[in-house]
Amino acid sequence: MTNATVSTEPKKEFSMFGFRQGYWMLCGIEMFERMAYFLVRAVVAVYIMQADDPGGLHFTAAQKGQIFGWWFVFQSILPMVTGGYADRYGYKKTIAFSVTMNILGFVMMAYLRTFWGFFGAVMTLATGTAFFKPGLQGSLAQNLDKSNSSVGWGIFYWIVNIGAFIAHPLAGVLQVGLGWKAIFLTSAGITACNYLWLLTFKDFPSGASKTEGPLAVFVRTIKNIFEPRLIAWLLIMSCFWLMMYQLWDLHPNFITDWVDSSAISALLPNFLSHETDRGWQVLQQNMLALNSLLIVCLMIPVSWAVRRIRTLEAMVIGMCVATVGILVAGLTSVGWFFLLGVLFFSLGEMLTGPKKNEYLGLIAPPGKKGLYLGYVNIPVGIGGYVGSRLAGYVYGHYGEKAVLAQKYLLEHTSLGEGKVWNGDPDALSGLLNVPRTEAVLKLQELTGKNAVEATQLLWNTYSPHLYVWIPFACIGVLAVIALVIFARMAKRWSDMNA
Repeated sequence: MTNATVSTEPKKEFSMFGFRQGYWMLCGIEMFERMAYFLVRAVVAVYIMQADDPGGLHFTAAQKGQIFGWWFVFQSILPMVTGGYADRYGYKKTIAFSVTMNILGFVMMAYLRTFWGFFGAVMTLATGTAFFKPGLQGSLAQNLDKSNSSVGWGIFYWIVNIGAFIAHPLAGVLQVGLGWKAIFLTSAGITACNYLWLLTFKDFPSGASKTEGPLAVFVRTIKNIFEPRLIAWLLIMSCFWLMMYQLWDLHPNFITDWVDSSAISALLPNFLSHETDRGWQVLQQNMLALNSLLIVCLMIPVSWAVRRIRTLEAMVIGMCVATVGILVAGLTSVGWFFLLGVLFFSLGEMLTGPKKNEYLGLIAPPGKKGLYLGYVNIPVGIGGYVGSRLAGYVYGHYGEKAVLAQKYLLEHTSLGEGKVWNGDPDALSGLLNVPRTEAVLKLQELTGKNAVEATQLLWNTYSPHLYVWIPFACIGVLAVIALVIFARMAKRWSDMNA
């Protein structure tokens, strides 16, 4: 009897376009996570503070800034620590934990309407995201090297934005058809699908020590970040992301208050718009969806086109273009000009967003991919926190239409006669006996103007676009100048020159 020959060749793994099966499964997980996330993030700014939304929370701009600021801190600063734990304890376990936390956060957001209740729900979601990012991105980095990292991160960014693009119109359909609660619960359901995605591949070894205790991981994480050149790069990028995130976090309110998209609405299917007191307007999230649509259409060609350009130089170009986009989109109330600004902004994002991941992935020492890709979220956290608090102050004082309507009533009508205002927008409601939610209607009543005319009156009187967007654009310009200096100096450092 002869013994059967046993093959010792390893089973051939599925690959496509030079990337392994695990890479594509990770992209799928990220797409579902981002679809759920942007389903909420695309509209939650309006839900939190828009004065004329009947189902919203009606918090002030300052309260929204506080919520968004700490949201950034939790989901972006925590990965500085959670990245090290992902390397140590395994990427898949980290992702599974984050999925559970995100589901809990979305469900809490659906039912909690007090400030601190909703704040706690957001922090739960943010903590889940903080564990998700380094676990997912650390896994991804194990599938990439210098020869394919530009295209690999570009494809990843492209697939992410497919989820974001689907989320924007879906949020509108759910909001108009079923109400706000349906948006949060749908996000929880989409997130739960990632439990299934995790079953489709084996975990990727990080190369990090598996014997370190939790305290040792924490110490190593903190120790590694105290590299002066790395800190300088993180601070520069913090200034850029301070400006960058206002397109997504402040513009939803700015569009709803000021931008006239009626001409665009006439060309689109009805489900992408809604009827307002200023006529049919495109839902703000669908105006911003142009950003994700452009990335879906152009991300891969752009990544291919800049594949040979030095990473830092590509980021400088992207930051310049994005800053132009912020100015064009912010300094207009005309829908078509706003979309032109989004076009510039999106091109800048395509050069800067994936390149920041690529840069840290390339300079990360062996066994520290998850750790360094946890650091990549620090600029988002710092910039997002400062930007949100700044936006809360600037928009609450100089940009929100309801507050400016109250200010006009105080300064230009009989309601303000003999009254002294201390400059605090929160004091206006009591001073006038006109709440924010009714201020624009009261202005129309006393001036005899319709909604369109009243909006134009406030725009011409108080110039909210200048007071809100010029400060953010100036910060973007400073970030560009600083990165140019850093890129030149990095040519002297072999470990930072990428």
